[in-house]
Amino acid sequence: MIDELLQDASRRMDRSIESTHTEFNTVRTGRASTALLDRIEIDYYGTRTPLKQLATINVPDPRTLSIQPFDPGSLKAIERAIQESELGLQPSNDGKVVRLPIPQLTEERRKELVKVVRQLAEDGRIAVRNVRRDAIHHLKELVVNGEVGDDDERRAEERVQKLTDEHVGRIDELLKRKEAEIMEV
Repeated sequence: MIDELLQDASRRMDRSIESTHTEFNTVRTGRASTALLDRIEIDYYGTRTPLKQLATINVPDPRTLSIQPFDPGSLKAIERAIQESELGLQPSNDGKVVRLPIPQLTEERRKELVKVVRQLAEDGRIAVRNVRRDAIHHLKELVVNGEVGDDDERRAEERVQKLTDEHVGRIDELLKRKEAEIMEV
C-alpha cells in the first residue's frame, strides 16, 4: 500500500520535472529553436489553436525561424500572435512565409529571461511539493483508517521527503543549466 503511494508520488513528481523542462525550452536563448514557439496560440476562426498545428516551423539558420502556414490566410493572425507574445520578436512576412529573426539578447533582456526561468522553476518546485503534500495526506488517512502503523507512516514520510528533495534538486540542476545557456554570449 505504502509502496504504491510512493511510486505514484514519484511518477507525478517526474511529470512535474518534465513539464518544467518543457517550459524551459520555450524560453528564448541566443539561438533559434522551434520550441520557442510551442506556447504560441493563434485565434484561428474563433478557436485558440497551437501554432505548430497551423504551420511548418523550420530553422534555416541559427538566427532565424521560418513559419510556413498551411493556410496562407492565417499569416496575419500568426504575425499578430507572435508580436503579442512575451518573446519580444518582430516577425516579417513575404506573403507566403513568416520569418522570425532572432536578435542577439541584450544584457537587460537576458536578466529578464533569467527571472522568467526562475519563476518557471519555482512553479515546478511548487508542483513537486504539492505532490508531497498529497502523499503525506494519504499516509495520514491510512493511519486513521488503521491500515498502517505510526512507525510505518513516519518512515514513509521520510521517504516522501527524500523523493521531494531529489526532484527539487533535479529542477534546480535544470535551472542552473538554463541560466547558463541564457547568460552565454
